[in-house]
Amino acid sequence: MKRRAFITLLGGAAAWPLAAHAQQPPMPVVGYLNEGAPEPGTYFLAEFRKGLGDAGYFEGRNVAIEYRWAYNQDERLPELAADLIRRSVNVIVTPGSGAAARTAKTATTTIPIVFGIVADPVQTGLVASLNRPGGNATGISYMSTDIAPKRLGLLHELKPHTTHFAMLVNPRGDGAERLTKELKEAASAAGWEMEVLTATTIPDIDMAFEALVQKQADALLVNPDILFGNRRVQLATLAARYAVPTMYPDRQYTEVGGLMSYGTRLLDQYRQLGIYTARVLKGEKPAELPVMQPTKFEFVINFQTAKALGLTVPPTLLARADEVIE
Repeated sequence: MKRRAFITLLGGAAAWPLAAHAQQPPMPVVGYLNEGAPEPGTYFLAEFRKGLGDAGYFEGRNVAIEYRWAYNQDERLPELAADLIRRSVNVIVTPGSGAAARTAKTATTTIPIVFGIVADPVQTGLVASLNRPGGNATGISYMSTDIAPKRLGLLHELKPHTTHFAMLVNPRGDGAERLTKELKEAASAAGWEMEVLTATTIPDIDMAFEALVQKQADALLVNPDILFGNRRVQLATLAARYAVPTMYPDRQYTEVGGLMSYGTRLLDQYRQLGIYTARVLKGEKPAELPVMQPTKFEFVINFQTAKALGLTVPPTLLARADEVIE
């Protein structure tokens, strides 16, 4: 072979990897639209990434994630959703926020949406049915609002002589009206009184505890909402300051000093959210992916907090706990 021909052949071989690289499909992009702030959701975000990884997607290697945070300002959600759509993301994920999911669904009928929501997605208009969602949205329902009466019952077992309860609710939250109605009906049926305390902003939370003292309620239920989840340390601190036994919707509260929690394991749900997102990235249609629901709920008691509040936890209640934090 002549020297010039050999050099030409080598030059062509060197270009092969470049040509192959040019033919690779573009990296898919996930739009992560969150109603809250990044700092309180670090654990959840890590689990979401693990779910993507379980399905073969790794951020920065073969998938990109565009994060948009509303910092508990719902009015910012339409702008943030529109920005993700302009960037032509492949899927929009809305973890833990029905408001974000509804905003995304209003903004696009073509980009797939994978949601995580505490309320019933059928009642909130996100899907046509749980088994056959239809449209461009599917995801996970945490069922946190459906088990609110169960939380009330457990709180009463802790303080069996208590008949005056209060609930903390964000009236703008998913399923807030239904949840409030069901808890008031459950309390009334048992002959108990139920006060309704509302909070839509961070300062409202402090005011709600002041109102709780004024109304002389003996125990409190914190209802599921992304605002409260982002302020779980504040809530646990206030409950300790006012010495009010409090029931929370998930274990993240009890891990930072809250007294009791009953609900699905949210970390597991966020991981599943990542897996579902990966399935959509691989081509499955949201319309045909059933909305997932948790099959297990966990009851957690922070025994240290109970002792600090001077409470005696009945042995029967301790025996039913999935975990007791000593």
